[in-house]
This record gives sequence, C-alpha cells and structure tokens, in this order.
Amino acid sequence: MGRPKAERPRNAVTNVRLNEEEKTSFEERAAALGFNNISEYIRHLHSHSVQEAEQSSTHDDYRARFPKKLVRSFRKTEQGEMMWGDSRAYLFHNAKPSSVDLIMTSPPFGLVRKKSYGNEDADEYCNWFRPFAEGFQRVLKDDGSLVIDIGGAWVPGQPTRSLYHFKLLVMLVEEYGFHLCQEHYWWNPSKLPTPAEWVNVRRVRVKDAVNSIWWLSKTPFPKANNRRVLAPYSRSMQELLRSGYTSKLRPSGHNISTKFQKDNGGSVPPNLLAIANTESTSRYQEYCRDNNIPIHPARFPPQLPEYFIRFLTNPGDLVLDPFGGSCVTGAVAEALNRRWVCCEMSEEYLNGALARFTPTVLPLLKDRPGSYEIAPPCAVVVRDEDAPLFADGGASRPPLRRGEEAVTAEAEEQEPQLGARPKKRA
Repeated sequence: MGRPKAERPRNAVTNVRLNEEEKTSFEERAAALGFNNISEYIRHLHSHSVQEAEQSSTHDDYRARFPKKLVRSFRKTEQGEMMWGDSRAYLFHNAKPSSVDLIMTSPPFGLVRKKSYGNEDADEYCNWFRPFAEGFQRVLKDDGSLVIDIGGAWVPGQPTRSLYHFKLLVMLVEEYGFHLCQEHYWWNPSKLPTPAEWVNVRRVRVKDAVNSIWWLSKTPFPKANNRRVLAPYSRSMQELLRSGYTSKLRPSGHNISTKFQKDNGGSVPPNLLAIANTESTSRYQEYCRDNNIPIHPARFPPQLPEYFIRFLTNPGDLVLDPFGGSCVTGAVAEALNRRWVCCEMSEEYLNGALARFTPTVLPLLKDRPGSYEIAPPCAVVVRDEDAPLFADGGASRPPLRRGEEAVTAEAEEQEPQLGARPKKRA
C-alpha cells in the first residue's frame, strides 16, 4: 500500500545564508530544544512568533476581564505569600512573565454534583480552564513544569466515566502547546469504596481510588532529576545487591548488565504514587476547630507536592499554587526552602491555612511507611453460582441480603461528603 499524499506537502524551499558560527549556533540551539534539524527549529520559531502575537491580544482581553483589584496580599512568610482572590488576576497582573519554576496545583474537579468548594461542571470544564491555561503559559519558565492533580467524575445516573480530565489534557497539549512529560497516578490506599451506589449497592463497579496527575511543560526538556525522589529498595533488590547477579539477556529482550548491581541508594520510583490520606488530627485541623473555621474538605497529603517540588525545583525556585485551598503546597515549599505563592478565593480557608505557618512551618515527615500492600484481585474464591452476573448491568437495584441494609445506609450517607473526589490538600 502506497504512502498517502500529504494534504499540505512541504515542496517550497527557501535559502538562508549563514556563516559557520551562525550555523553552529543554530544547530546547537535546535538540538538543545529537541529538534532534529535547523528547518524544524525555524518553523518552530515562526509558529512561536505567530502564537505570541495571538496570545498578546488574548492576554489583553484577560487582563481586562480579571483586573488586578480581584486579588490582594493576605499574609507573607519568610519564603512566600498567600494571595486572597482570583488567581487569574494574579496570573495576568502580579506575576512576571516566565518567572515561575513549578505550578503545583489541584484545581476543583469537574464533578456532576456541586460541592462546597466550588467545583466546575464537567461539560464546561475546559472552557472554564482556558484563562488559567493562558496564564500558566505566560508565567511558566521554559524549563519549568506544570503539575495538575485531577480526579475523575461519573456521568450523572450512570456507572460510566466522564472524559473531562482527558479532554483537558488534550486541550493543554494541542491548543496551548504544552508537552506531556509523563502521567502520574496517585493511589490512596485508604480511599473508601465510592461511589457507593455502583460499588456497594449495585456492585457493578470497583472502588475508585486513583487520581490522574498530569506533568506538563512548555518545552520537551524541563529541569528534573529522579535521584531526588528515590524509593527504598525492595527486599528482593537488597538481596540481589548482597548476593550478586549474573548479567544476561532476559526473555523480554532487556539486557541486564552488571551495572544493575550498582547500589544507588534507592530505586527509581514508578509513576504510581502510593500515598495514604489518613490525617484525622493535625495542627491545622485543631486550629480550625478551636477558632470555628471550616476545614477544607478536599485536602491532599503533603507528600504529594513534596515529591514534585523535590523532583522538579531547586532551593530558591518559585512554586505557584493557583488553587491554594489550605495552602499545603506553600507549607511544603517553605519547609524545602523554595519561594512560593498560593492563591485562594476563600478567606475562611486562608484563615485556617495560617496554622501551617504559626509559629513556624512544620518539618516534613521523616518516618514513612516502607510500602503499602495491595491485595491481588480474585484472591477470595467465590463460586460463579454464588455471585451471578447482573443481567441488566446494574440498571436496577438488587434486593438486599440479610445484614446488608446497615452497611448500605452508611455508605450512602458518606458518599455526599466524598463523592468522586478523594481528599487532597492536607
């Protein structure tokens, strides 16, 4: 089968005269940015120039729509600052272009049921996010990173999933020029079995316990070093380091050389981040209760931003969280000697966040679980005849069995607080 003809073939040629020094400079810069040759680099420069012209008018529009008065300083610390108000105003007025090393955030999820913290409807999520995407492009450095923790949502009344968070990812890459460096997944081992209707009552779905985390950047090569986020070696790897390993070609085709026996102090972690979110008492929660301040209902554990801040930034770099919540990103950045800014529209949540810095920021955890266990599925043997498939796929509720009523009632009572969104900002 012949190769199909391109709709817009590149059959026009132009010459650009360069001296040897200029040619070498072009080639080095093209290679540094990941382009195969000077032609690709020149096309990139042209496209970037056109995009900048288009963005200039868009930025002017957003500057008018989100004036500077919509955000103001709330409290400063030694390393950072809490901003009270609309972060879109901060992105287009307060922040300098190309000044941020890491945007680490968890925006309101596109849930189908409204929450107290103001989540956006899944169908309109991408349009709502556009000003933030423009602002992120404006303030992020070329070697900086954008990290978005975002959970999934269920289609109303159905045991099927919304695609809103995937549509957001595609929009950021295809329309705003971001590069997907790597997707991560946050597994919360302590997540309750939700949504209760489909998991506990009709039993046609399994527990939703994983969040997607999109790691993006403006260029293909943001600064990073995975040696900063090593995990402990497994017992089998520790034994291999002690007893030695015979280098050989594995059936998979991977050639395991003698370098595999080198002790690097720890293993490169996978992109599945196992972090339990089990906080029930803390200085933050006690402060909120003592001062009658609402506790933020969607808090992520400090270990989540810590991983990306260590992985992607240096001391003194600037970390931004445009959806600051209870300001856990700022507290972690402060503890790691990074500069930071957190924007939050709720003054009550910022009042509670003060506890994280009073009298001083708390140190990060040193003692952590060595590992979490995840049981393999099908380990509990159930005969097919004892658990027949639901012929209608769960369209109707099955009759309750003896002893199930109390459990079901409890699960339904918990779901409105937890919904499809696991707790995040700690």
